[in-house]
Amino acid sequence: MKLVIVESPAKARTIGRYLGPEYDVAASVGHVRDLPKKELGVDVDNGFEPKYETIHGKGKILKELKSKSKNTEGIILATDPDREGEAIAYHVAHHLGFDDDRSRFERVIFREITKSAVESAIQSPEALDLNKVDAQQARRILDRLVGYQVSPFLWKPIRPGLSAGRVQTVTLRLICEREDEIQAFNSVEYWSITARLEKEEQPFEARLHKIDGKAFTLDNEEQAGAVVAAVRNAGFTASEVKRRERRRNPLPPFTTS
Repeated sequence: MKLVIVESPAKARTIGRYLGPEYDVAASVGHVRDLPKKELGVDVDNGFEPKYETIHGKGKILKELKSKSKNTEGIILATDPDREGEAIAYHVAHHLGFDDDRSRFERVIFREITKSAVESAIQSPEALDLNKVDAQQARRILDRLVGYQVSPFLWKPIRPGLSAGRVQTVTLRLICEREDEIQAFNSVEYWSITARLEKEEQPFEARLHKIDGKAFTLDNEEQAGAVVAAVRNAGFTASEVKRRERRRNPLPPFTTS
């Protein structure tokens, strides 16, 4: 028997039905380790080494997974196919002895939770993607370095409990700067002319870009009216037709539970 570890208990039940009694499917119920809440948790003087600890309430789950892993032929890590899923797989594997014997561990990727997809993935195991794990850890460390140290600056002048994030803080600044630009913008009047045309009972719209081969600007209603009067009864000819072929494929079905 092999132990299969997924994130969600619902997925564990579904995948367990697909794989049958030869596999013991269990759930980590999300992340099992994280940086501590009451301290920075990053050794900035030692290569920004993270100091992980077991998340409150996950000790029992890890203990159960450890117990199950002792009597299995191997351990299949089947967490979600993204950076967070890869990190969860790594932390679970670390607790189950990954650093001592990596040969016991396999990584499988489910793109959809169907019987055929699950069985196919089980037959095509991969190695744990440590590059993806590093990417998740780097993002988590950056989140902590920014949020843990910058958030307190918001509490006194604005409101306690506010958080400053690695992405949201920078995004908020960009929004504020853009709003300042909008407020400082001096609007200038301009006009454009669009004609409603028809060919072989097929209506379409065309916008006037040039007059006598030259680009132009219309600064007021009087200028626009003069141009409309000049071209209202003119004949129009399509000087060029450009055709392009585009191919679009439907998105694949995505079942998550």
